[in-house]
Amino acid sequence: MTAVLTWKQLHDLKCDELLDAAEGWGAVSTQADAARDRISDEMVRSLEATQKGMAAPAAVGRLRRLDRNYDYIRTECGLVRTTVNSLVYELVGFQSQLKDALDDAASLGFTVAADGSVSYPAGGKNLITNQPIPGGSVTGGYLPLSRPPSLNAPQPGLLNPNPNFGKAQDIADRILRALTAAREADEHFSKALNRLKAEPGLDVTESTWKDAAGDLAAVREVSGDYLKKTIPTGASPADRHDWWTHLSATQRDEYLAACPDILGNLDGIPAAVRDEANRDNLRLLMGKLAGEDGDGAREKLEALKSIDSQLRGAPVDKAPPMYLLGIGDEGNGRAIVAFGDPDTSRNVSAYVPGLGTKLDKDFADGVVKRARQTAVGARTFDSSTAAIVWLGYDAPQLTNLDVMSRHDAEVGAPAYNQFMAGISATNQTDNPHITAIGHSYGSLTVGLAAQQHGGIPGADDIVLVGSPGTGAKTADDLGVGRDHVYVGAADNDPVTYLPNKDESKGILMGAGSGASVGGSLGLGAGPLGGLVGAGVGAIAGGAAGYFAQDGQTPKSEIYFGTDPANHEFGAHRFEVSDGPVPVLGGEGPTPAHSNYFNPDKDRVSARNIALVVAGHGGEISTQEPR
Repeated sequence: MTAVLTWKQLHDLKCDELLDAAEGWGAVSTQADAARDRISDEMVRSLEATQKGMAAPAAVGRLRRLDRNYDYIRTECGLVRTTVNSLVYELVGFQSQLKDALDDAASLGFTVAADGSVSYPAGGKNLITNQPIPGGSVTGGYLPLSRPPSLNAPQPGLLNPNPNFGKAQDIADRILRALTAAREADEHFSKALNRLKAEPGLDVTESTWKDAAGDLAAVREVSGDYLKKTIPTGASPADRHDWWTHLSATQRDEYLAACPDILGNLDGIPAAVRDEANRDNLRLLMGKLAGEDGDGAREKLEALKSIDSQLRGAPVDKAPPMYLLGIGDEGNGRAIVAFGDPDTSRNVSAYVPGLGTKLDKDFADGVVKRARQTAVGARTFDSSTAAIVWLGYDAPQLTNLDVMSRHDAEVGAPAYNQFMAGISATNQTDNPHITAIGHSYGSLTVGLAAQQHGGIPGADDIVLVGSPGTGAKTADDLGVGRDHVYVGAADNDPVTYLPNKDESKGILMGAGSGASVGGSLGLGAGPLGGLVGAGVGAIAGGAAGYFAQDGQTPKSEIYFGTDPANHEFGAHRFEVSDGPVPVLGGEGPTPAHSNYFNPDKDRVSARNIALVVAGHGGEISTQEPR
């Protein structure tokens, strides 16, 4: 291909040879991937497990550097293959258009010159001389190329009475259109290919991955029609799984190279494939965020670094292998992490966090740990178990009033159901046991998901802990039967006692009125007295408002509906520790709210959750509902 591509070059182009070249780059990508896997899965883990001397950390560091290099080679070579394949995809169409035009010229006896002009013979008759109208030559572009092809051919008799004139002009325009489009494609794809080169040196740094993220964007821009639009993003998870199953190995490799962010977050794609795509996308996101300013980007970058470290490190606390099933920087961030393969495990749980959760270091180090603890605990009862934490929505943040609204849960519920449908579509066991877990505001998300048409796909059991309500009146509304709904509510967890909406309105109204009256009365003692009076009045008024509404609303009602721990809800209330007293216990305002999954702080609760996840819900220890 040259900057002055001729129609002869386009006609003679051997697209099969370009495809062979693309496959060569694909082979290098595959070999680099295999080398990377051998380093990380065999050499590094073997060294960490068997070598304890001073030289071991240095050797591991060098191997990890080599791992990063192979990872980069795999990504870039895969992008080269995709770029070349996409170019061929475009050129084949333009070549076909050109050949059709040339065939039409040949069938009419026209001659096409090297510059694309078309010569046509004499035809028709001069009405005055009764002689044939002479032939001639035309070039493409007689009318604007943006006009429909049917309008581009001049009509005989209007400009040239020779009937061959219009036919020749149409053929010349078609040749020019095909050649112009091919030249533009060649230029665009050449720019994308020229980006795919490494900086000098042997190390792959954050700036290298930032550049790789730009490479992916450039390739995606020119190859969008070739790959991105063929991914069935609008299909059901089951149909997506069927689509992936029927792709060839070469096609799968190409999608993984060009679209890791789409495949990695696509419900219905096998867990191992999502994990592979997301590990690549994780590096690209880290590179992207490293070049951005702002607290949000820095928080997400720290979380990604922590997750990356965990993925590459040795298993912690005898946890099963870690899978990254989703990652993204949209909104407050996205991350879906599994411990154990959800496709091959008989028992699978998916836990939805809430109340201030976002993609930050607290999530990566703390919330992810809860899924690990659940997996480790459940595997003591059944080794075929995987536990997932699902941050696939924007959980409400404590810095605003989102936590007082159902909006985030209403948006998150259908996304959670899509994910769970994907788990059902890819699980390979005969009769999987699926548990949906909601903690805090996440229990509202799970509750609303369960109340959608058809319920939570595949769910057998539902676990709710630290819940402010689910939007359901009784456990029967959650679609799995009340005997399969399990609730943990610590007596010292204030979130499980949140006043219902009427009581909350009473508190706000009473506090406002009390502050006004108290402030007015206190002003008699001066400005300081006014402030003190307002404060005391607000407390007294708020309390009065609460008790006034409390006497008119059911005791079982909390902020988002019936208290799941109340006897009227009808679920199994499993035993949990009371937990530290808020504030007075010295561990903050809501310490008991965060202990449900932690066997070190609430052994009985963690054990009961593990029993349900492992399919042994009948063996939990219980306590009386409220």
